[in-house]
Amino acid sequence: MRVAAVVAAAAFSVLACLPALAQKYPTKPVRIVVPYAAGGPLDDVARFLGQKLNARWSQPVLVDTRGGSGGAVGAELVAKSAPDGYTLLLGNGGPLTVYPHLRKKPLYDSERSFEAVTWLVTSPMVLLVHPSTPIRSVRDLVRIAKSRPNGLTYGSAGVGNLQHLSMELLQSVAGIRMVHVPYKGAAPAFVDLLSGQVDLMFANIVGALPQVKAGRMRAIAVSSARPSAAVPGVPSVASVYPEFDMTAWMGIFAPAGTPREVIAAINRDFVWALTLPESRQRLSEQGAEVVAEGPAELTAFLKRESALFAKIIRDARIPQE
Repeated sequence: MRVAAVVAAAAFSVLACLPALAQKYPTKPVRIVVPYAAGGPLDDVARFLGQKLNARWSQPVLVDTRGGSGGAVGAELVAKSAPDGYTLLLGNGGPLTVYPHLRKKPLYDSERSFEAVTWLVTSPMVLLVHPSTPIRSVRDLVRIAKSRPNGLTYGSAGVGNLQHLSMELLQSVAGIRMVHVPYKGAAPAFVDLLSGQVDLMFANIVGALPQVKAGRMRAIAVSSARPSAAVPGVPSVASVYPEFDMTAWMGIFAPAGTPREVIAAINRDFVWALTLPESRQRLSEQGAEVVAEGPAELTAFLKRESALFAKIIRDARIPQE
């Protein structure tokens, strides 16, 4: 009885300390791991929000870019870090909803290795074609592709990335076939689209806008269910195929086992940073829509997206490595 009482008291003491732990968080530098090379959209968002949080927390926010294996290298680092809230992952679909379906032996369990913290933003991709093609709409694309099976080529950042899977979904719903030309990253694919080496591709809306405005590329659709204010006048693929809805997104994750009070504190402060007027304006200018949702909403979204990607990968017969 005495031992049980001591154990119960100790447990109560630990639980009582957790709210205080969250109130004091952070008491040392916080590292945000970006699982891609420096200079990309995720790195940009991490550094921008990191500046806001640095001022709020009075602690340094360190952005650590760890590219490799479609984001898996950086995600693995966070999965194996101490669950104390001081190493966070700014992730997207690559390492979390795509990677587990492309590997026979994943480096981590994408559902069990992380705690969802904050759903930051969503951002549509834009479907681009080279201006030399007669394609001016999704209907044009489908008509030409059906008249010339495997006659059109599309680029992507590599096998299994969001650009590739989005095009596989489009081919599936439209009943067309094109030739996939995978590159080692989005930048070389973008360059070859500019030079006309490939006919079309889905691309990040931010990088595409200057080229579209200059007339070097033609935007025929956005990948989200609704049109984007970033490219006025450009319809969505869903206007022709209502079942099509593919958006890029970003979220914050912590290692599994991080105390829920710490998760709540981190989520609160990221939501604060996201909803500042200057944050909303800057992200909107980049074609991103602020979501600012918590763990439950982000977890539910991940389950839906993972199931969608599993089906696309299976139907397209993309082999596991």
